[in-house]
Amino acid sequence: MTSHQTPPAVRQTSHGRQERAGRKEWTGLAVLLLPLLLVSMDVSVLYFAVPFIARDLEPTSTQQLWIFDIYGFVLAGLLITMGSLGDRIGRRRLLLIGAVAFSVASLGAAYSQTAGQLIAARALQGVAGATLMPSTLALIRNMFHDEKQRRTAIAIWTGGTMSGIALGPVLSGILLNHFWWGSVFLINVPFMAGLLALAPALVPEFRAPQAGRFDLVSSVLSLGAVLPVIYGIKEIAAGRLDLGVAVGAAFIVRQARSPAPMIDLRLFRSRGFTGAVAMNLVAMFAIVGFAIFATQYLQSVLGMSPLTAALWSLVPMAGTIAAAPAAQLLAGRVDRAYIAAGGFGIAGLGFAGLTQLHPHSPIAFLLICAAIYAGGIVGVMTVGNELVMGAVPPERAGAAAAVVETATEFGAALGIAVLGPAWLSWHQRRRRRRRWPRPATPWAAR
Repeated sequence: MTSHQTPPAVRQTSHGRQERAGRKEWTGLAVLLLPLLLVSMDVSVLYFAVPFIARDLEPTSTQQLWIFDIYGFVLAGLLITMGSLGDRIGRRRLLLIGAVAFSVASLGAAYSQTAGQLIAARALQGVAGATLMPSTLALIRNMFHDEKQRRTAIAIWTGGTMSGIALGPVLSGILLNHFWWGSVFLINVPFMAGLLALAPALVPEFRAPQAGRFDLVSSVLSLGAVLPVIYGIKEIAAGRLDLGVAVGAAFIVRQARSPAPMIDLRLFRSRGFTGAVAMNLVAMFAIVGFAIFATQYLQSVLGMSPLTAALWSLVPMAGTIAAAPAAQLLAGRVDRAYIAAGGFGIAGLGFAGLTQLHPHSPIAFLLICAAIYAGGIVGVMTVGNELVMGAVPPERAGAAAAVVETATEFGAALGIAVLGPAWLSWHQRRRRRRRWPRPATPWAAR
């Protein structure tokens, strides 16, 4: 049997113990972090680049919104499709195809001459990103068969995802201080080249031996279900969710009747799988909503420049660095449900502290509360991702990873749609009562 058709059974040694990963697998994990970080960063890397893009390309207000949103929309809409495709054609093969496509799209974005070209390049980045995200998590399921090692690897993967989102604005600010706006896209190319050079030697191939034929109709239905809902949530004041819900119902019916479904609906009978997906959704809702609050507070209240605010926002990452290994260590000793509940409880303490924030609070108070809340959330997501990967057989890991990623996209959209306006409304009320000072710098005043 060829290496890419590894049977779904967990590999064991001659003594019946699960085979432990060695140096090659851990080095392969480091290689898989390259696309993970880049795809995560590309969600937030445009925060500082927009004024420069607007000056050079002169987009309309509608085009400017699509430059921001098209990447996330396409990425979310194609995650399930690409996760299922990887199970069928090979997860490493799909990863490498995605790396090439992401590089081409990044070059196209960097050298775009019009707003329309940039929007098209960002859409292609979203397609490529959808091939990369579920492939990395699913390959971890195939590389780490020992449960303890898999927990550690997934904790590292979760930390990498959150680090990428946090590092995006900082990297963008540093590059824009020295180069033109296209550099925020061009930086992707050398990292993807490294992935293409190293992955064939360090990352094993896996293809589900009995995945069945790829269902194009289901792919279209999944796209038609996710895109309207994500768009409707982000534009909740004017958006409509009914189309997405109706198409989603048709997608579920087709999956239930298909002999080779893109998503095995029986997975949702597992409380571990369903609960973990729900936990990730809630956790991402909280983390994105707070990111909006922190960014606005640092800039609009404390008067920091965008780059200074982004650098300060890296400090709470200390909580995530400590939380991920702590969660995976506890998972071997304590029921995961208690760890998840404890993580939400810790996050709640951080949020409770943030309710006491006022204009004259020391910045250390904000950062400590943020580190507490971020640590709790990352602990929850670490346990959630490990639960999902442990609950599915290796041959279905791609589709399962895609479901998790889609849930996080829904959570992020909800965070933007619900908590973003809530912060703005609260901030405006405080302004009217004159309890908040005016911004301290000309940038913040803008």
